[in-house]
This record gives sequence, structure tokens and C-alpha cells, in this order.
Amino acid sequence: MHRWISTPFDDDKLREECGVFGVVGVQDAANFVALGLHALQHRGQEAGGIITFSPEKGFQSAHRFGLVRDNFTRASLMETLPGTIGLGHVRYSTAGSKGATAIRDVQPFFGEFAMGGAAIAHNGNITNADAIRRELIERGSIFQSSSDSECVIHLMARSIQKTIAERLKDALRRVEGAFSIVAMTRTKLIGVRDALGVRPLVLGRLGEGHVLSSETCALDIIGAEFVREIEPGEMVVIDAAGVTSSRPFDSSGSRFCIFEQVYFSRPDSILGGRSVYETRRQIGVELAREAPVEADLVCPVPDSGTPAAIGYSQESGIPYAMGIVRNQYMGRTFIEPSEQIRNMGVRLKLNVNRALVKGKRIVLVDDSVVRGTTSQKIKEMILEAGAREVHFRIASPPTAWPCFYGVDTPERSKLLAAQMNEEEMREYIGVESLKFISLDGLYRAAGEAGGRNAACPQFCDACFSGEYPVAPSDMIARGFQLDAAE
Repeated sequence: MHRWISTPFDDDKLREECGVFGVVGVQDAANFVALGLHALQHRGQEAGGIITFSPEKGFQSAHRFGLVRDNFTRASLMETLPGTIGLGHVRYSTAGSKGATAIRDVQPFFGEFAMGGAAIAHNGNITNADAIRRELIERGSIFQSSSDSECVIHLMARSIQKTIAERLKDALRRVEGAFSIVAMTRTKLIGVRDALGVRPLVLGRLGEGHVLSSETCALDIIGAEFVREIEPGEMVVIDAAGVTSSRPFDSSGSRFCIFEQVYFSRPDSILGGRSVYETRRQIGVELAREAPVEADLVCPVPDSGTPAAIGYSQESGIPYAMGIVRNQYMGRTFIEPSEQIRNMGVRLKLNVNRALVKGKRIVLVDDSVVRGTTSQKIKEMILEAGAREVHFRIASPPTAWPCFYGVDTPERSKLLAAQMNEEEMREYIGVESLKFISLDGLYRAAGEAGGRNAACPQFCDACFSGEYPVAPSDMIARGFQLDAAE
């Protein structure tokens, strides 16, 4: 039996946990959902699911492990998902085997209520899910998955409200944390963001129909028009009559995840009215101003470091070059045939352009440093190829705190920046210099000219600052300490 594992390169990256996509009012809705999920594949590669409704067949669903292209392009499967309304979800990649029961964790989740069935797909993380789960189990609920998202279905089932939308509002008033949720009934698509708008959700129009998506890039693939972002604390209900908006959750302003700008979102998406690519290029510009160095070439760690490397090159005047080439056919996971292949590690995914780097002083631009193990291996590859010097420039501040709002993050004890200062990290990785963009520089690149303090702050930057906009209740109950002096 084959064993599926994450590559070591991916294990040293922060990973967004999922993406959501729904359509209503279009023929063959499942096909549009599949295309949308394909565009959101970067947000999750382990598994995906689609649910549709048609008057003839009722609710139909398909949940599969693997990539969208390997499952939801098969006519035999898509024909089982008829209807003009559909909802989909892609789930993040994890290490380990995919057992038979783990399919229960694949969204969208479905529930039958007195007023009819409903499905939900969730991007984010409910930070008090443990407490809610214990309460619900004590009151007789039977859970089928290990997902925090299932709590929402059970809370909806216990609500006395008369409509699915009202029951969803009722349920979400009980939860804490970050959520961008798309729900589906027989005739309605519902989208809602938490009061701080930590995770993204956008509204689009496709002919006479409508779309809800985690990112704008998924609108582009189906030819949909971007209408606007769903605002923090807003719920929209979409049916044949159009779009109805309400504000069930008091919002004190946006705390959108700034790491969406740095790494998670696709560079061709638009967030907060700004091009993700342009923000990342501007990060490189700020890095060059904050941390100049004498060198011969600026090279990205592909692909996420590319826009920042371009910006660094443009601002510094140091030529840009593809000193590292990524194997485009190496997916997020692979079948491991032997221990020898596993030990090849990063080389399975990245290869150095030897003729280009030999004898050169190289500035490597990467999006982040998590454990530091990948940075070490890339440095070794560059030096083995004959480079004279290696300088790292990182397009985010030091990642010293775990995320509890929908990002797969190592424990704090495994984050390099939580254990070492910048000079100690430089020595650990073994490079001539190592510099991170400042938090103020990151805010400037994201459009806040006055830096973080002037923004008050506008973004959630807890992974850098340790300032959590919503207390992670479950983790605190397990012993996690918010005190930076921990």
C-alpha cells in the first residue's frame, strides 16, 4: 500500500487550512464549483467536497481525497451532482495516512433540519470549539467528525429559529475565533464573516447567478464579475430575488489576516482593493530599503518569494535571476517509494541553477522562516553549486507565535523565532546575513503609509506580534500562555 506524506519543503511552511466556493442560479452548478475549487487548490490539497441540490434528485454530495483535477473532472462523478446551486470546499494538506474514517472530516458538512436540509463550508477556526463540543455531547449530540466546523451544524440543530439563515446566525453568536462560512439550502446561498473579518470572502456575479468565494482568482476562472468583499460581521443571503445583507455581528473594524497578503492568497487575487502581487512586490521594495546588502544577484525561493524578490531587485538595482528552479510537476504530496527518496528532501522540489550562481554573492528572498530547516537546506544547495555568499531576506517579520484562526502552525516551541533572536537564527541557518522585514515595513507595503501604529492595527498579525484579537479559549485552557515573557 502506498503511503502519502508531505514533502519536507512543505512541512516548513505555514499552511492555510481551506478554501470555500459556492454558486447559485447557474446551470450545471457542480462544474462551476469544481473550477472554482481548482483555482483555490493552493488553499488545500488533501481533500475536497461538493454538494448540490436539484428538485429531482434532492441533495447530492461527493467527498474525495486528493486534488480537484484528479476527482472532480470525471464526467461519471459530476453527472451525479445535478442542480443550479452548489457548494464546495478544499482542505489543507497534512502528513500521514488517510484512513477510511478521515473522510468524515472533509467538508462541506450537511444536516437535515425541520425546514429542510442545509450544507456548510467553513474557512477559519473556532477557538472555543472544545468547550462547545463538550457541552453539546453532554446534551446528547453525536459528532461524526473531529472538525470544529461540525459544532455549527449541531448548534443550528438546537436553535428554535424558523429559517436556516436565522439558525446560522444563532449558532455563530455562540462561537469565537475566525470564520468565513458559505452555507447552502435548497434555494439559497448564504455567506458570512466573523466580526473581525480575519479570513477572506468575496461576492461575484455570473450572468443571472451569484458566487461566493474565498478569493477573487476563483471568480476569474469561471468568468464571473467581482462585485465586492463580504464585510466583517456581515451576512448575505442570495436567492432568486437577489442579495440581502444584514449585520448580525457587531464589528469594531477589520483585523484581516496579514499573512494572506504575504503567502496564503494567490498573487492574482485582489484583497482589500489591492493586488496581492503588488503588495508582495512592495514588500520586496521595503526590504531593500530596510536591509540593503552588496550582492551580485537577487533570487527568489520559488514560487512564493518571487514577487518580493522582483521588488527587492528593482529597489536595490541588483539584477534579478532565477537561481533556483522549482519542479512544477512536484505536487504538495507524493507517494514515497523508499527512505532514500525521502532523504532527498528539498531537492525533490527545488534545484539550483548552477551556471547562474557559481562565484556569485546571492540574495535569497523567501516569504517566511518557520522551523528554519528548509532555509538551511536551500543555503547548502546554493553553496554546493559554487555561490560565494548567501544572504537571506525574508518577506515577513519573524514568525514567533502560532496562529489559532485557521492556519496550520507548529507549536511555539518549534518556531525558530520563538527560541532565537535574529543573529542566532543567522548562525543557525549559516548564512552571511539574515534580515526580516519589520512589522512597520510590512504594513507600509500593505498600504498603511504610517506603519502599524497608524493602522491601530488594521490587520491580524498575531503570528508576528503575539497580540491575539480574539483570545484562543481552548488553547488557554490547555495551558497556552499569551504572555510574551512565557
